[in-house]
Amino acid sequence: MPERLHLYTIPPHRAFADALAIGLIRRFGSDPMRLARGTVLLPNNRAKRAIQDAFVRASAGGLLLPRLVAVGDPELDEAVFDAVDDAEPVPPAVEPLQRRMILARLIQASGSPVDAAEAVRLAGELAATLDQLLIEEVHPRRLRELELGPELSAHWERSLALFETVLTRWPEELAKLGRIDLAERRRRLLDKVAKRWRQTPPLGFVCAAGITTSAPAFARLLRVVAGMPLGMVVLPGLATGISDAEWDSLGPFPPDPVTGRRRRSVETHPQYHLKLLLERMGVHRSEFDSWRAASELDAPPARSRAIASAMQPPELTHGWTDLPRAERRLDGVRALEVATPAEEAQAIALALRETLETPGRTAALVTPDRALARRVAAHCARWGLAIDDSAGQPLSVLPPGTLLLALADAASQAFAPMALLTLLKHPLVMPETRLEWLEGARSLDRALRGPRPAPGLTGIDRHLAEQDGRDGHLRRVAQGWWPEARALLAPLEVLFGIGPQPLRALIATLREAAQALGGDSLWSRADGRAVADLLDDLEREVAHGPALAEPDALGLMLRTLMDETAVRPPQGGHPRLAILGVIEARLQTADLMILGGLNEGVWPGLPAPDPWLAPRIRAELGMPGLERRIGLAAHDLASGLGAPEVLLTRSRRDASAPTIASRFWLRLEALSGGLERAGDLAVWLKGIDDPGAHEPAERPAPMPAVAARPKAISVTEVDRLKADPYAFYARRMLRLMPLDPVDADPSAAWRGTAVHAVLENWFEIDDCAPEKLSARAEAMLADERTHPMMRALWQPRLREAIDWIATQIAADPARKVLAVEKRGAIVFDGVALSGTFDRIDRLADGNLAIVDYKTGKPPSLAAVREGFSLQLGLLGLIAERGGFDGIAGRATGFEYWSLSRNKFGGFGYVESPCDPKRRDYLPANEFVDRAVAQFEGAARMWLTGDEPFTAKLHPDYAPYTEYDQLMRRDEWYGRD
Repeated sequence: MPERLHLYTIPPHRAFADALAIGLIRRFGSDPMRLARGTVLLPNNRAKRAIQDAFVRASAGGLLLPRLVAVGDPELDEAVFDAVDDAEPVPPAVEPLQRRMILARLIQASGSPVDAAEAVRLAGELAATLDQLLIEEVHPRRLRELELGPELSAHWERSLALFETVLTRWPEELAKLGRIDLAERRRRLLDKVAKRWRQTPPLGFVCAAGITTSAPAFARLLRVVAGMPLGMVVLPGLATGISDAEWDSLGPFPPDPVTGRRRRSVETHPQYHLKLLLERMGVHRSEFDSWRAASELDAPPARSRAIASAMQPPELTHGWTDLPRAERRLDGVRALEVATPAEEAQAIALALRETLETPGRTAALVTPDRALARRVAAHCARWGLAIDDSAGQPLSVLPPGTLLLALADAASQAFAPMALLTLLKHPLVMPETRLEWLEGARSLDRALRGPRPAPGLTGIDRHLAEQDGRDGHLRRVAQGWWPEARALLAPLEVLFGIGPQPLRALIATLREAAQALGGDSLWSRADGRAVADLLDDLEREVAHGPALAEPDALGLMLRTLMDETAVRPPQGGHPRLAILGVIEARLQTADLMILGGLNEGVWPGLPAPDPWLAPRIRAELGMPGLERRIGLAAHDLASGLGAPEVLLTRSRRDASAPTIASRFWLRLEALSGGLERAGDLAVWLKGIDDPGAHEPAERPAPMPAVAARPKAISVTEVDRLKADPYAFYARRMLRLMPLDPVDADPSAAWRGTAVHAVLENWFEIDDCAPEKLSARAEAMLADERTHPMMRALWQPRLREAIDWIATQIAADPARKVLAVEKRGAIVFDGVALSGTFDRIDRLADGNLAIVDYKTGKPPSLAAVREGFSLQLGLLGLIAERGGFDGIAGRATGFEYWSLSRNKFGGFGYVESPCDPKRRDYLPANEFVDRAVAQFEGAARMWLTGDEPFTAKLHPDYAPYTEYDQLMRRDEWYGRD
C-alpha cells in the first residue's frame, strides 16, 4: 500500500499565518494538551512571531501553544527533542567572523595581490559561495572534474584556480579548530532530526509550515514529516491550478543524452523553487490538498487565479486576452505612480495614517528599499507615529558606526579638515561637555576655512599659529581648545603613520580613541552594543586573519563588515503598523499591504554577481543560478498580493536618473488591462504641503536712516555698492560675511594672495633683486601648505610669469618701485576711503604709477567706461592726497600686470585703460577725476544720502552670488 503523505497548501489569497493557526486549532484544539504537545517547524524567527500572533488572534481566550521551532536554529536537535541525543554529537560550527578572517588570510596567501580590506570583502563572497556548495551538497572535488572547454575566460580560470586552492586548504583549517561550517552543521542536524523521526515519530503532531527552501536536507526532512502519522507539510502559494504544460516548462530538465547539456530552467518563475523542492521530496503537486481554513484577513478567491495568471512564463502570456474576467480581476489592488522617491514615501505615510482612522485595522509596508523605509518612518513621525522597521538598518549608518568610520577616515586622511571636522562634530562626541566642545569645534571650523593646511596634527598646529589676521575670539578659542582635542587624536596619528600594522593593534587603538571621544554612553544603546560586539569579535578573531594591514584599509574593512550587520530596533512601535523587509514579510499579512519600490533593480533587485564561480560553472555543478532571486522576489510579491487590500507604489525616477517600472508591475498592468489608481492618495499628496497661495518676495530695497549708514568704505567695495547696493548693505550693515568652504580648492583670489606674498617679500627682503624672485616662487610652490592642484597645474605658468615680472622691472631702470602692499586712507566728501595697493612706482618724470597684479584677465575697458573697475583711480586719489605714508606725487600711470597668457603664447603682459594704443581709451590725466566723480555720486546716494539699497541694481557688473539667497533673487528676478 503506498505511503500516505499529508501535504497541504494555502493559496495566496488566504492569510497564511491565520489560516494555519485556525486549522491547527480545529484539528487539535479540542484537547488543550494535545495542541501543546505538537511542534510547528517554521523557516525563521520572524515567522515564529507571526504564527504566535495568529494563534493569539484565533484563540479567543487562553491557549497552550505548540512548540514553535525555526529550522535554521543552530541547536535544532535540542529544540525539537525532549532530551538531547548525545549518541551522535554534531561538532560545533566555526564562528562566522573567524571563518571570514581565515579565508581572507588564505586568499592573500594564495598569491592574490589585495590588501586586507579587499581580502576580507572577497572572503565574505567566498564564504557565501562555499555555503551554497554545502547547502546544495555539491562536493568541492567536482570542480576538478569539470570540462568546460576553451570558452571559459582567463579571468574565470584564475578565479577557479584560486577558489580550488582555498577550498583545498580550508578543511585543514577546520580540522585544526575541531569545528565544521555552519551550513554543514545545519545539514547534519536536519538529517539527524529526520533520522530520529523516521525511526521514532514523536507522540504529538509535527507541522512543517511555510518552509520553501529547496535545499536537499530540507527536502529530506519535509518528506519524513509528510509521511508521519501526525505529520503535515503546509506550503504557501503552491500553484495547483496551473496547467501541466506550464508546470513542466519550468524545469529542471534532464541532461541531453547526446550533448550532456541541460535545457535552461525558468528560475525567474515564482513557482520554480517550489517545483524543485517537490522533486527533491519525491512528491507531485497533485498530492497536495487545500488547507481548509479561512480568516478575516483573506482576499477574494479570484485574487489567487489572477496572481497565477500574472506570473506565467513569457511564452504563455499571449493567452491573457482570452482569459475570462474572473482570472484577470485584481479587485482591491490599487496602484500609485509618482514622480520622486520623496513623493512615494509621503504617499505611503498618508496611506498608513489613514488606516488608523478605522479601529482595529492594520497596515504594513513591504519593500526591499531601505531608504524608502527610512523616509516613510520619518514622514510618519510628523503625526507622532513610531514604526519599527523589522529589517533594521546597517550598522554603518547608525551613530556609533559612523563615529568609528569617521575616526578611521580622519586618521587615514592625515586629519584633513573635512574628515577632522566630521569627526569632531559627531553627535556622540563628548556628551558630558557637549556645548563647550561644540563651541571649540565650530571655532576650529572657522579657522580651517579656505585651502587645506599641511597634513597631520602638526599641520593644524602650524595653521592655527598663523591665524593672526583672523577674528581674535575665534583664534583664542581654537588655539585654547585645540590642545585638548589634539591629545585625544595623537595616539591614532602615531599608529596610522608608521606603515603596515597588526590588525589587532589598529582596532584596539581605534576603540580606545572612540572611548576617549564618546565615553561610556557610546556603547549604551542597541546600536552601541552592536559596535562593541563587532570590535570585540574582531580583536579576538583577527589573529586568524591577515598578519599585517595598511592603516588606510581599516576604514574600508570596517565599512564592509558594518554594512552587513543589521541592527533591528527593540519592539515598541505602533501595534497596528509595520515596515517589513521582503524576507521578514513572508507569512505576514495585514488589512492593507503596501508593496513599495516596484522599480526594476529594486523589486526585483539586480542579481548579485558571484566573483568566484562563473554562471556556466554554477550550471554545470547544479547550483542555483543568479536569476533565482528574481523568482523568489516574484513569489514574495505574489504572497503580498494576497492581502484584502493592496497598494502598489513606484516612483518614475530615483535620486539620480529615471527608473524603469518593475517587470511585475508591467505584468499586472497588462493582465488587468490597467490597475485601479489610488486617486485619493494622489490628491492628498498634492494637498498636504500646498500653501494655498504663493506670495513671492518683492525686490528688496532696504532704506536705513542716514545716520546708521557706513561712513567708511574701501576702494574694492565701491563697485559692489554701485552694482549691487543690497549686497553692500548685507555685508557692511548686517555684517554677514561669506565663509570660504572647508578644504577649498585654490580660487583665483587665493592664488592672487599667494603671488602677492611672494612679490611683497621679494621687494621688502630682496630689494627687487631679479635673480631672487624665481627662488621665492619656487619656495612657495614647494611649501607643504600649497595646494597640490596649484602645484601641479599652475607651477609652469607661475614660473614663466614670475620671470617676466623680474625682466619687466629690470628693463626700465629709470622707473623705481617705491612700495608694495601698503594700506592708506583719506576722508573725502565726509566718507573715509581706504585701500591697499599692490605696488606704486616712481616714473622717470617724477609722477606715480599705480600697479595692480592680476592672476587672470584685467577688467574690460567697457566696464571702466561704465563707471566700474575704477580702483586704480581711487588708489591714485589716496596717493595724491597723502593717504600713503612716504608717498607723494601725481598719479599718471594706471597699469594691470597680468600673469595670464599673452598674445605671443607666453605668460605676462601689461594692460592699462589709459593706453593711447587702445580705442576709446581714457586719458591718464582725467582718470583720477573720473574715479572721483563716480565715487562722489555713489557716496552721496547710499552713504551720506537716503537712497535705498536696491538688490542687483546693475546685474551685469554684479557677478558675485553670496547674497542671492538672502535677497531671494529667484523669486523676483526677471518678473519686471
